[in-house]
Amino acid sequence: MPHLSPIRRSRLVVRTLGLVALVLLGTASPAAADPAGPSDFRSEIIAITPEVDGVEAEIKGGDSFLQLTVAEGIEVEVPGYEGEPYLRFRADGTVERNRLSSSTYVNEDRDGAGEIPAEVQAAGPDADPDWEVVAEDGTYAWHDHRVHWMGKASPQVPRGETLGGQYDPWTVELLVDGEPVEITGRVTYEETVTPLPWLALAAVAAAALVLLGKRLGLRAASVALLGAAVLATVTGRAEWAATPDGSGNPLLWALPAFAVVAAAVAVGLARRPVGVMAGLAAVASLSAWVLFRFQALLKPVLPTELPFALDRASLGLGLGASIAVAVLAVTSGALALPALAEDDERP
Repeated sequence: MPHLSPIRRSRLVVRTLGLVALVLLGTASPAAADPAGPSDFRSEIIAITPEVDGVEAEIKGGDSFLQLTVAEGIEVEVPGYEGEPYLRFRADGTVERNRLSSSTYVNEDRDGAGEIPAEVQAAGPDADPDWEVVAEDGTYAWHDHRVHWMGKASPQVPRGETLGGQYDPWTVELLVDGEPVEITGRVTYEETVTPLPWLALAAVAAAALVLLGKRLGLRAASVALLGAAVLATVTGRAEWAATPDGSGNPLLWALPAFAVVAAAVAVGLARRPVGVMAGLAAVASLSAWVLFRFQALLKPVLPTELPFALDRASLGLGLGASIAVAVLAVTSGALALPALAEDDERP
C-alpha cells in the first residue's frame, strides 16, 4: 500500500478486518439450542444387548448426547420416557421424530428444561404419532436424560467413582426390527482438575515472548500469536464439532479464526502502526476466546476428540501470547500519534 497515507492505510486494514469478522460469523452455522460443554461427568456405553450388526451407539460431548447410527435395511424405534413413539429410524436411512412426543421437547435441553406445548400434553402418550424428518443418513443424536446426571447438586459419591441407582447401569430401550434391544452404560463423576498449570504456562509464555519481543521486535511475538491462534482455531473447531451436526456455538472457532487473520496482518506490518493495531485486534479476539472457554480449565471432561491436555494448552498459550503482544504493542510507541505542526508553535 505504498500510495496510501498512514491514516488511510489504517482505515483500510480496520475495514478489512471488520469484513473478515462479518464473513466468519455470517458463514458460521447458528449455535444449537443446547450445545455440548465442559462437564464433571463422563458417560460411556457398556454394551448393546443383544448385539446387533448395523446398530451403533455412541456418547457425544462427554456426557451430553446419545447418538444412534443405523445401517440401511434395518428399522429401529426409540420409545420416549412415557413409552410413547419418539424416534423412528427407517430402513432407507430416514430418521423421524414424533412431534406429539413430550420427549421431543424435553430432550431439546441438556437439563430437561424444554417446554412441552399444551397440545402435546393434551394428546398424551397414546396419541397417534405425527412424524417429522430430522435426518436422512441414518444417524441422529439427542439429549437422552437417562445417560447423564440430572441433579442440580453434586452426587453423593466420591470423585472418580461411578454413579449408582438408576445410573448403575443406565438403560435405553430400543426395538430393532420389532425385537427388544437394550443399550446400557455408566456415568463417572470425574476427578477435579486445577487451572494452575495452564495459567502458569500462560505466565511463562507471556514472559518469554515479552523478552523475545524486546530483543527481536514485535514481529517475533506476533508470529507466536499467530501460531497460538491457529492452535486455538483447531481446538475450538473440535469442540464445535462435538455437538452433533456441527451445530455447536460458532464462536468456538470464529473468534480464533479472526485472530489468525489479524495476527497475520500484524506479522506482515509489524513495524507500522497499522500492524500494531491488527495485533491488538488479534489479542482482543483471542482473549475473548480464552474467556469464552475458561470452563475448560475448571472441568475434568471436555467435549472434544482431541487430547484434553492439548485443548487446555491452547488456552494457556493463547492467553500468554495475547498478554505479551498487548504489552509490547503498548510499550513500543508505535501507536503514538505524530506531532502536529501547531504543537511546535509557541504563543
